[in-house]
Amino acid sequence: MLDIKLVRANPELVRENIRKKFQDAKLPLVDEALALDIRLRQTIAAADELRSKRNTVSKQIGALMAQGKREEAEAAKVEVTQNALRMEELGKLQDELAEQLKTVMQTIPQIIGESVPIGKDDSENVEIERFGEPVVPDFEVPYHVDIMEHLNGLDLDSARKTSGNGFYYLLGDVARLHSAVLTYARDFMIDKGFTYCVPPFMIRSSVVTGVMSFAEMENMMYKIEGEDLYLIGTSEHSMIGRYIDTILRPAQLPQTLTSYSPCFRKEVGAHGIEERGVYRIHQFEKQEMVVICSPDESKDWYNKLWSHTVELFRTMDVPVRTLECCSGDLADLKVKSCDVEAWSPRQQKYFEVGSCSTLGDAQARRLGVRVKGESGTYFPHTLNNTVAAPPRMLIALLENNLQADGSVKIPAVLQPYMGGKSVI
Repeated sequence: MLDIKLVRANPELVRENIRKKFQDAKLPLVDEALALDIRLRQTIAAADELRSKRNTVSKQIGALMAQGKREEAEAAKVEVTQNALRMEELGKLQDELAEQLKTVMQTIPQIIGESVPIGKDDSENVEIERFGEPVVPDFEVPYHVDIMEHLNGLDLDSARKTSGNGFYYLLGDVARLHSAVLTYARDFMIDKGFTYCVPPFMIRSSVVTGVMSFAEMENMMYKIEGEDLYLIGTSEHSMIGRYIDTILRPAQLPQTLTSYSPCFRKEVGAHGIEERGVYRIHQFEKQEMVVICSPDESKDWYNKLWSHTVELFRTMDVPVRTLECCSGDLADLKVKSCDVEAWSPRQQKYFEVGSCSTLGDAQARRLGVRVKGESGTYFPHTLNNTVAAPPRMLIALLENNLQADGSVKIPAVLQPYMGGKSVI
């Protein structure tokens, strides 16, 4: 959420940012926010003036009574009562205007970073760098479902009966490999100095609206019927939410956390749910990294975070590349984002396995997370990045380590988590 002071001072900057994100329908929100801001400040000023006048008149009542000016004193009491009633009306109006302004401000996109490429959608994202040499074996690489089923590791038919499309049963060594990836990713991040955390898997609406845009919320989140609770789409939501209405000290920054959680997503949108596969699904597990830091450190942390994911994949001999997300592909709260994509020998192209984002002070401002330093109070920056998200990550592992006989080599770093197995 932007600072209303920025909108007042430079509304054209805000409008131009909306245009860069190809969201012209939101342009009227700038004028709407400015108009609400004026009304809100006028209401606050009127209430302050009445409060000051009430205090002055209240002090006069005692003096008037002491002077025997009973009629004037009674008239003053009536004025005080009328002022109180009017102040109550203004207070209600102030709350209404503040809520309306908050809603509008939460819908206006965050100012994107200067280096973000301008483009309408993910087809215009820009490749940054490749890591590792993509290999295409001299044998046909089957679809990932066929690989898993050949290893007796996947049951989609039963999952459709119990839960519908977008769910799965993992079995045997494939399920074990799934857990091995998550455990290795956890230890990898702990070795990087991050604090391990298992967060709540359900959060209140006040946290949901604090960490994501309304459009994301509608397309992603499952709501618990009859309760003010949502299933998390990623542990970033509850990890950042942990700091709601918190005042931190500069010495407490940066907060560097790595978290495990299941994730639940509607996956409403253009991509949809796969009929047969585990690439885009309603339920998966993920190891995440989250950083809360001072604004002047956020750029360095952004580069550290995505490089951690690249390093993790390279330790498992999976070729990857990074893509800079263009303006039209950025969620409204994001300042800058890049995707990490793994090589698919079957498709002979890269596919997304993680995303790294810096959100500036947007989430902190929405949630009331502040830092109190010697020179004043400020909002910290928040960042998040995927460490590993199987089963999507399993697709990359299985395809890149598949052998001609249908068996799969286990990367050396995962073997201790697989009971020493080198092949499944």
